[in-house]
Amino acid sequence: MSGTPPDNHQQWSEKQKEQGIYHDTPDTDTPRKSEQDIELPHRTSGQSDPDSLPQDDDRDHDAPNEDDHLERTVSLASTMSPLHEFVFVCLVCLAQFMTQVGLGQTMSIIHLIGNSFGITSPGELSWLIAAYSLTVGTFILLSGRLGDLFGYKKMLLIGFSWFSLWSMVAGLSIYSNHVLFNFARALQGIGASIVLPNGLAILGSTYPPGMKKNMAFSLFGALAPTGSIVGSVFAGLFALAWWPWAFFSSSITLVCIAIAGYFIIPTPPQPKQPPAREKRSLKNLISLLDLPAAIVGITSLVLINFAWNQAPVVGWSQPYVYVILIIGLLLIPLFFLLEVRFSKHPLLPFDALTPTVAFVLAATGLGWATFGIWFYYTWSFVMTLRGASPLLASAMISPVAPSGTLAAAATGLLLAKIRPEAVMTIALTAFTIGIILVATAPVEQTYWAQVFVSSVVTPWGMDMSFPAATIILSNAVSKEHQGIAASLVNTVVNYSISLGLGFAGTVEVNVNNGGLTQEDVLKGYRGAMYMGIGFAGGGMLLCLGFLGKGVWGAKKKGEKEKAESGGGHV
Repeated sequence: MSGTPPDNHQQWSEKQKEQGIYHDTPDTDTPRKSEQDIELPHRTSGQSDPDSLPQDDDRDHDAPNEDDHLERTVSLASTMSPLHEFVFVCLVCLAQFMTQVGLGQTMSIIHLIGNSFGITSPGELSWLIAAYSLTVGTFILLSGRLGDLFGYKKMLLIGFSWFSLWSMVAGLSIYSNHVLFNFARALQGIGASIVLPNGLAILGSTYPPGMKKNMAFSLFGALAPTGSIVGSVFAGLFALAWWPWAFFSSSITLVCIAIAGYFIIPTPPQPKQPPAREKRSLKNLISLLDLPAAIVGITSLVLINFAWNQAPVVGWSQPYVYVILIIGLLLIPLFFLLEVRFSKHPLLPFDALTPTVAFVLAATGLGWATFGIWFYYTWSFVMTLRGASPLLASAMISPVAPSGTLAAAATGLLLAKIRPEAVMTIALTAFTIGIILVATAPVEQTYWAQVFVSSVVTPWGMDMSFPAATIILSNAVSKEHQGIAASLVNTVVNYSISLGLGFAGTVEVNVNNGGLTQEDVLKGYRGAMYMGIGFAGGGMLLCLGFLGKGVWGAKKKGEKEKAESGGGHV
């Protein structure tokens, strides 16, 4: 290799053999230390720079420079046959698919579930959805850090197994009450929060930058709308017999995925690990997990979200709702204090939180809060006011699957042609148009006039905003914080869905006059969706401002370079 004397290369190869590093074998259980310094993008956790973790004393002695090291490394994907690779990618992408199945499987049969438990209040019904999204959004950062420390494959399989267990409990809750169902849904969400970041991390550490990696991540994102529709359709089918089978079938499917993953998914290279003696130390493990800050941060997010989603049920007049909200808000500065002053390996390094990052997270949050409102109230509109059955309602919303797949493919092309800020602006525009169409649709109007168009347009907001936001954040943060970019986007997306439902539910119960007539129910739905329009419109204005700033900055930079170039010829 250029710049590396042959004797050094031979010396390094001999050292690799002594350490048990063989690149020509697909045995994934063999230590693969030479792959540990491959770019580990999309480690969707708030991990600190892996170089800051305690290191083995003899790890890098006499090693060649980093470029030589990377050039000699063989990617994990090259050890798999085409069929093995195809099945591997499909299995990992099921993390995204099953996460969205978990969201959709309740939506289409939400009123059947509510009737089983004797609940009809809009606030109580929204909890059947919000409990799941709440924990998906709040546990992602910590779940990704667990994957960094204990292995992405191991955590992925644990996540699928946990997801399966609580899907089974959710179905069995029919013999108990809606409190157990909501509890099981929340714990289902923790399973989803484990599989999402670790699935992305496996793909990121398996493929070097290139077309295959882009295709794998595009497939991962494209399965989001498909999963939600498949979950809704099968829940509607199973509900014809008995609605708990929607959850029992998910549980069985998740077990099968975990078993298949154990045999098919290879063990990817891991970040640099602390020495074994330090890993056995409880104190060191707590430090590496940043556990005190994680507990405070998760508690804060849960309490704030709980207050907003519980208020529509019991009303803001209940003192405990205010107390919970205030405690949650007070924990936010405590979290930042722990991260800045005491955390050795912070979940959220603050040098990554630039104004650009703040803009992207705000716009993404507003867009996906809109999606949560659109998703819940579109289903409610067609089932409650138009009298559609769960299966017919699923058919009405089904255009989101092909439209979302097309949007994901188009986004890959657009990002190569136009600025990511422009793609983000298009996405927020799609969110805005989509929810306006449903919010203003008359009850007696034909499906094809507005609801159908909304189901086609809204997925473009979903499948354009996620990759665009990830790329903008990736360009905005330093190399060692690439994993944070993806984890922050995932956290904001899922948390915003749940929090947005809480805001919308508060509006609904305060304007529907008790929801005793169809006119009052429609009034409540529209009030909630008008809030969604406000979220989407605010996000669109943010994007337009950021796009204008980017275009202006590029123009000024071009003028400066032109002036400097012209000066050089004088």
